[in-house]
Amino acid sequence: MNEDDNKTIEVRRIIPTPQFDEFYFAQPARVQEKFNYVINVMATVYNVSTKFIKHLQNTNLYEMRVSVGSNEYRTVLFAADNPNFIQATQIILLNGFLKKSNKDYKKQVELATKILDDLTL
Repeated sequence: MNEDDNKTIEVRRIIPTPQFDEFYFAQPARVQEKFNYVINVMATVYNVSTKFIKHLQNTNLYEMRVSVGSNEYRTVLFAADNPNFIQATQIILLNGFLKKSNKDYKKQVELATKILDDLTL
């Protein structure tokens, strides 16, 4: 086995927004480690499990799902170059939040939509 056999091939470029970075860097190291793991899966695995990525109904957005202990963290993301996550090669991480209830989604999706609109202006 040579050195090249250990290289991972990136299938997607992951692009964090400042809003995502602010959320990410405010988290404890253990939570950041889990985020890093899931982001790496998104970047290197073609067909990502719904355990980690799920389409948000009636939107063009997806959510990244990170569980640490009993806490559920979500990041709203956008497949920039293809409406289908699996076929996308560029993913924008819009905003992250700690899921406390299903009511959080509407507010966070609205925020993500505003961030996306600001990016495309």
